[in-house]
Amino acid sequence: MIASPQQSYLTPDEYLQLEDASNIKHEYIDGQVFAMAGASDPHVTIALNIATLLRSHVRGSGCRVYIADMKARIESLNRFYYPDVMVTCDPRDRETSTYKCFPSLIVEVLSDSTEAFDRGDKFVDYQELESLREYVLINTKRQRVECFRRNEQGLWVLQSYTPQQTTFRLDSIGFESTLEALYEDVTFTTSQ
Repeated sequence: MIASPQQSYLTPDEYLQLEDASNIKHEYIDGQVFAMAGASDPHVTIALNIATLLRSHVRGSGCRVYIADMKARIESLNRFYYPDVMVTCDPRDRETSTYKCFPSLIVEVLSDSTEAFDRGDKFVDYQELESLREYVLINTKRQRVECFRRNEQGLWVLQSYTPQQTTFRLDSIGFESTLEALYEDVTFTTSQ
């Protein structure tokens, strides 16, 4: 995320109007907008792979899969983010065409520039979404999926998946797949 030069306060409605007219995406935090950085080949490939797998899984169920161009709104915190992938099964999300408020699953594909934010403040912000059951972080440098699940006590419990497990599971939508399918066509780089 990169700070944008226009740093005057915007209301959520002003932000949504700005996004409609903008040729680049911005996330919105408390009236400030932040330009989104570009993504690497592994990042885009992984996001497409998981979105494709999830779309096939939820087809006909009433759930919808959204990719990087759909905003998640956290109204209680005055935030809009662009998750890499999100799934919502809540009919209330059909009422808004440019953002969703009730996702059950959010997936972020990690990159060097966003990893700390995705693991830290953004995850804390996403926890405000009462509908959210799982938050998934997918590594682009090696095969590793970290799945945070909200348990019945409201606590977030981590389950990690590595090549030793070969498969991973997303309980929020009853989905299971292989790490091989998730990382299909991904070439890992060792550059730092």
